[in-house]
Amino acid sequence: MTALTHIPQSFNTTKAEAFTNQLLDTLNGGAISLMISIGHRTRLFDTMAHLPPSTCQAIADAAGLQERYVREWLGAMVTGQIIDYNISDKTYHLPVEHAAFLTCTASPDNIAVIAQFIPVLGSVEDQIVDCFYNGGGVPYSEYKRFHQVMAEDSGQTVVAGLSEHILPLVPGLVTDLERGIQVMDVGCGSGRALNEMAKLFPKSQFFGYDLSEEAITTANMQAQSLGLDNVQFHVRDAVALHLSEQFDLITTFDSVHDQARPDVVLKNIYQALRADGVYLMQDIRASSEVGNNIEHPIGPLLYTISCMHCMTVSLSAGGMGLGAVWGEEKALQMLEEAGFNSVEIKQLEHDFQNNFYVIKKV
Repeated sequence: MTALTHIPQSFNTTKAEAFTNQLLDTLNGGAISLMISIGHRTRLFDTMAHLPPSTCQAIADAAGLQERYVREWLGAMVTGQIIDYNISDKTYHLPVEHAAFLTCTASPDNIAVIAQFIPVLGSVEDQIVDCFYNGGGVPYSEYKRFHQVMAEDSGQTVVAGLSEHILPLVPGLVTDLERGIQVMDVGCGSGRALNEMAKLFPKSQFFGYDLSEEAITTANMQAQSLGLDNVQFHVRDAVALHLSEQFDLITTFDSVHDQARPDVVLKNIYQALRADGVYLMQDIRASSEVGNNIEHPIGPLLYTISCMHCMTVSLSAGGMGLGAVWGEEKALQMLEEAGFNSVEIKQLEHDFQNNFYVIKKV
């Protein structure tokens, strides 16, 4: 590193050196995140997981990719200690211990899926910088591949854990779904969770609403491909739902904090829920106070996603801009203001990222 000049007497050189090393690790980590995303999208990780130690050309041929690009990608993976390299015979190998967190078959533990958010968010950096100076926000329409990546992430988190982990958090809910009830999912996105429930519980009726026409089109296409006749998806703003006691179960999966007016959405959910119904809300496990999140294992990632997406899409619509890290305290406050008097926060042992709020009217 460049030598520092004009060092104040109180300057701690040991602390400064540690910080420069931290910054270098951060830069390398950011670069590796981009390359992991590319490795996922090109199926290079999946290809290498089934190969013995191989040359770059053999890997490129097996993946159906250009050798020169694969060679540079492998350089990043080797120096980033993701892929092993044998200097003597110039072969590359993906250790099984690494493949367990980087391949499609590793789902729901495939961290490469999450790495895709880094380039997606980076694509709107110029617009975000402008917002720092001029306010406002960046709308959903500016994000390339966001719904695709979000659906993939949801597929290996929410969808993968629905029947075994999430729905059983509510006593008797699975039995009710098997018997047949009315279910609404607000902010359903591409509909993977709702389609999965519709497939599992054919006697229940499911309704999904989302503001994105692209996401709803994807949801309807999937429902048709699965031959489901007990699920409907509609493009609709959750602020304008205005339904009265029609549903036995209402769900929101990581969607409330993105809303322009989450306060109104929660009140609409309260009105749409039957007196003896349940509202199941999944959202980020964190505190509303930044000081309580210092030790959060993915705190920097959550605040970055919030700044670069969750907060700004809300502000772009003139909304509250809650952000992803609105926290338990704010969530409980807003649920109470919406009219809910019974809220229980539940957590899954394997999931450090999410809270599951089991909410009733009385």
